Amino acid sequence: MIERVFVKQGIRKLELENYLKKELDRAGFTGLEIVKTPLVTRIVLSVTRPGLAIGKEGQNIRQLTEEISSRFGVDNPQLEIQETPHASLNALAIVNKMAALLERGFSWRSIAFRTVNDIMGAGAQGAELVLSGKLAGKGGRKRKQRIAVGYMKKVGEQTKLVDYAKASAYPKAGAIGIKLRIIHPGVVFPDKINVQELLAHLVEPTAEEKAAAEKEKAAEAAETKEEKPAAKKKRTTKDAKEKAEKASKKKKEAGKEKAVAKEGKKVKVKTAKEVKAVKKEPKAEEKKEETKVEEKKE
Repeated sequence: MIERVFVKQGIRKLELENYLKKELDRAGFTGLEIVKTPLVTRIVLSVTRPGLAIGKEGQNIRQLTEEISSRFGVDNPQLEIQETPHASLNALAIVNKMAALLERGFSWRSIAFRTVNDIMGAGAQGAELVLSGKLAGKGGRKRKQRIAVGYMKKVGEQTKLVDYAKASAYPKAGAIGIKLRIIHPGVVFPDKINVQELLAHLVEPTAEEKAAAEKEKAAEAAETKEEKPAAKKKRTTKDAKEKAEKASKKKKEAGKEKAVAKEGKKVKVKTAKEVKAVKKEPKAEEKKEETKVEEKKE
């Protein structure tokens, strides 16, 4: 008997949802939530365009509250309009928008590829769009077109994490069915989780393991301390050898420079003597010539 009550509540909610879809089609209706309180029944409506849902001075909300209370038998309904977060990644909102564009006469190809690109640009992990029906136009046969991008889950319990929606468009050529699956950016699937990493953080080490880890750390610290002075000694010996080699090279270079300077001085002295000898030689020749001239005169 109790089951029938729950079934009736579910049917009533489904009828209410279908009614609000028709009434708030232009506002972009995406879902509702019913919260019962002792005084009031709160109905939260998720909409992509809240302004169209509220209407001028709240006229649309008043009409909807009166209709819901009289038609569906809801006690003291109180409607609340809420904007859908991340409308660019909401499958139901995107599907309804596509259906409206197809009914206006836009090309299905441009609509389909543009929507998939927009979904992936918004940060989705994966998207799959399936269009089936009268895509070929007037006189053409029905066909099916699938556009898939990124990562997607289609089987098993993990499909509950995938945002799925479908809708039907009725252009002049014929009916077109739309199915859309989206994996949102923050979704983490169970097969992508590393259980060992999670358990390593959760499980605390025992007292023995802690003591062993501390001993290993102490041994490593002692090894590093022993290695450091040895490395310093090696560095000091290397530095001393390099300094000694540099000093010896400097001494050798200084000795070479001194030897070169002495050789230069000797060469200068020799050249001065030669110059004097050269200057003296013509004087002797001149004397000989003078003696010859005197002999001839005599």
